[in-house]
Amino acid sequence: MPSPSRVAATWAGIAAIVLWSSLALLTTLTASLPPFQVLATCFGIAGLAGVVWLRVRGGPDGLRVLRQPWPAFALALVALFGYHALYLVAFRHAPAIEVNLINYLWPSLIVLFAALLLRARLRAGQLAGTALAFAGVLLLVTRGQGLALRWEFVGGYAAALTAAVLWALYSVLNRRYAQVPSAAIVGVCLAVAAIAWATHHAIERPALPTPGQWLALVAMGLGPTGAAFLLWDRGTKSGDLALLGTLSYAAPLLSTLSLLLVGRGDPHWSQAAAIALLLAGVAWSAHAGRDASASGDASVR
Repeated sequence: MPSPSRVAATWAGIAAIVLWSSLALLTTLTASLPPFQVLATCFGIAGLAGVVWLRVRGGPDGLRVLRQPWPAFALALVALFGYHALYLVAFRHAPAIEVNLINYLWPSLIVLFAALLLRARLRAGQLAGTALAFAGVLLLVTRGQGLALRWEFVGGYAAALTAAVLWALYSVLNRRYAQVPSAAIVGVCLAVAAIAWATHHAIERPALPTPGQWLALVAMGLGPTGAAFLLWDRGTKSGDLALLGTLSYAAPLLSTLSLLLVGRGDPHWSQAAAIALLLAGVAWSAHAGRDASASGDASVR
């Protein structure tokens, strides 16, 4: 049986996935703002809220948790800023459907990299479950239509793929810094905000958010670009990476459902089929992971 701490860490990773599913809806409310301004504002809110939380929780010494080895800090900084910057570049240079699909290779890459880099033994059922979940995302973003990749968008495709590889590598390599408290991600958020703000002023014109956009920015900073990264840090350091990789495919499905509920999307048969594929994939992967634990195999520990 998995240890209670491993189960709790896995649930933390699942909570991060749920928070990320709200990002699409919140992003639609800030679509008129410059992207790097949004990035800087959200990570700035996340970092400042984290500092307040650390001071309240730990008193005058609460900020000591921000100290961490430079390799751990650099890994998180490159991943958080690099992923988001590449994601923005990809959407500017290629169609959204193709970018979204290529980007969502990262859950499958987590499962693959966990096996290659952590030398974890993965059951066939875990790989099959991940493939089923990806098929659900494929069906969701293409609505059952064909996918036509074109050479004129190769730069955007490359940015989306690089973002996916970068995030998957971070999620797996983060395991090597399990001794670093997850709260240290607060310092990384502040650094990402500073770099994004400098980038914004270098290439964009500032825009004044409306009151509604400020509310969306605060929600993003506290949730999908704030607490979610702390929860994901804990999940990737101590949780079941194979299961989290498969469950990550729930994010685009939950995002679509939230958009439908508020009238920002059109219902389609492919959405129901995608949910069925996701649930089947998660069940298959989770069952294979339990069998591996029971038999003493290393799923991804």
